[in-house]
Amino acid sequence: MHPVPCRVHSVVRELEDTFTLELDPPGDGWEFAPGQFTMLYAFGIGEVPISISGDPSDSSRIVQTIRAVGPVTDALTAVSPGDFVGVRGPYGTSWPTGSAEGRDLLIITGGIGLAPLRPAILEVLDHRDRYDNITLLYGARSPGELLFAEELQEWRGRFDLEVLITVDRGDQVWRGPVGVVTSLIGRASFDPESAVAFVCGPEIMMRFTIQELLSRGFTDDRLHISMERNMKCGIGLCGHCQLGPFFVCKDGPIFRCSEMGDTCWTREV
Repeated sequence: MHPVPCRVHSVVRELEDTFTLELDPPGDGWEFAPGQFTMLYAFGIGEVPISISGDPSDSSRIVQTIRAVGPVTDALTAVSPGDFVGVRGPYGTSWPTGSAEGRDLLIITGGIGLAPLRPAILEVLDHRDRYDNITLLYGARSPGELLFAEELQEWRGRFDLEVLITVDRGDQVWRGPVGVVTSLIGRASFDPESAVAFVCGPEIMMRFTIQELLSRGFTDDRLHISMERNMKCGIGLCGHCQLGPFFVCKDGPIFRCSEMGDTCWTREV
């Protein structure tokens, strides 16, 4: 429960309301699994769960990509190099990259959901020979809201990774697809009878994505989703993230759809 002070090494503005913080880790280094999260504490204000967005092979930095949506995240995105923030973690389950070895891997995300999936993408690319086709489908509201735009361009230039991007609204220079991210699934290269899918984004986007994949021959035991929902304490004490029999912060945030059934689409009241 005690946050460890970590020095801010650098701050990178990704979008108008989104920043990436690189923090100096405590001790000799920092290890985490793709999909895990930390509790970040803005001193004197509060703490918030944030997925780790860094490279799992690099233990020299804690990398967190944050969208400003409230008092705590506003404070975190306003820090400068040399400031300190509190860190607890890492917590939670991870993307099961091992289960996709020898198979096609389909990674589908929207908006800020690319940040929790970035470590998984970097890990599978670091071990590219272990996988068959790898496809990233990414959707954003507009071209100006594409997260990690430079890195996306690098990934699109690879011959061993298929990257398809769509936006809800194009502009005068956008020449790519326009529409929801599920419209890209039919253009992706994968074997639905054996492929594995990782999905992260707004709840409605994930719901329609899962429905589309199931209709194309996926089984729910090969569909994995991130359910970062109302997490507050990170250790299952406060109960804010309880979802049926699960505590998202302890049992997730990464779940296999076959584990959750209809629970993951239960609306809050």
